[in-house]
Amino acid sequence: MKRLRRPSRLSIDPYLVLLLGTVGLAALFPARGTAADVSSGASTAAIALLFFLYGARLSTREALDGLRHWRLHLTVLACTFLIFPALGLAARGLVPVVLTHPLYQGLLFLTLVPSTVQSSIAFTSIARGNVPAAICAGSFSSLVGIVATPLLAAALLGSGGGGFSGDSLVQIALQLLAPFLAGQVLRHWIGGFVARHKKVLGYVDRGSILLVVYTAFSEGMVQGVWHRVSPARLGGLLVVEAVLLAVMLLLTWYGAKALHFGREDRITIQFAGSKKSLASGLPMASVLFGAHASLAVLPLMLFHQMQLMVCAVIARRRAQDPLPERDRPVDPDPRYGRLPGDNVPS
Repeated sequence: MKRLRRPSRLSIDPYLVLLLGTVGLAALFPARGTAADVSSGASTAAIALLFFLYGARLSTREALDGLRHWRLHLTVLACTFLIFPALGLAARGLVPVVLTHPLYQGLLFLTLVPSTVQSSIAFTSIARGNVPAAICAGSFSSLVGIVATPLLAAALLGSGGGGFSGDSLVQIALQLLAPFLAGQVLRHWIGGFVARHKKVLGYVDRGSILLVVYTAFSEGMVQGVWHRVSPARLGGLLVVEAVLLAVMLLLTWYGAKALHFGREDRITIQFAGSKKSLASGLPMASVLFGAHASLAVLPLMLFHQMQLMVCAVIARRRAQDPLPERDRPVDPDPRYGRLPGDNVPS
């Protein structure tokens, strides 16, 4: 295995700077009237394009091959869609002392979105974990999240989610699930093109997210939602999210150890099971929350940067860990996936 180069210094994600700049642009020059209608229509089209590209990229063969790591994938899904939401519900006791109700709604929504794909893979690779499993785990989480996140939002947020209703499920199906399935169907013909132009289409992804952020925060500015948030409340939100991230990092690491996963699989579970996807969460929030989406996505944006900074430090430390024999899985049953000693692409 090649020695992976360690990051020279922890830095702020440049894309987060663009996101914050977009928020500032929406605060200074929010879209109003006809401009708001155009922005909303463009945002809807961008979301559909975004999930179409997701469907075109996901290899069905890779997904089927990854099913042999079913225990790992079930563990990640349980962390993402069971444990995270349970902790989000527990945070209800912090209202109204620490969090306002709108901020709590955003925090709860944060716990319902899928796991990340790119950053989970990157950190797993740096930490010398099970990279193929990380690819499949992130893909499975995104796929399940298209259905699970709206259903969980319907059950846990209800009509108090800022405009969320049963009609939102139909909107999710039309704006997210239908384009995703169309991408899967057309993948046989356009999959090669998407793979060859991955970098260029990545800009389309990010541009779509920026447009969604601008539209959501413009609506929030017009509605005056930011007047309900104080610096003290934002500080309280940061503390709550730091605790949430710490709890999930500890649960995924030591919980995976209790389930007799090897070191490489434990790394994958920790990074894939403790993260939340900004790319998936923002479009869903714009559909589910409408004009209230700006406050709903604020906790997710803050958590996104926090998880990147913390996991970068953890990945560097994991890369320096020795690989003792006692860290091998207790049960070498091939149904549980490969052993840590097997070859892994570096």
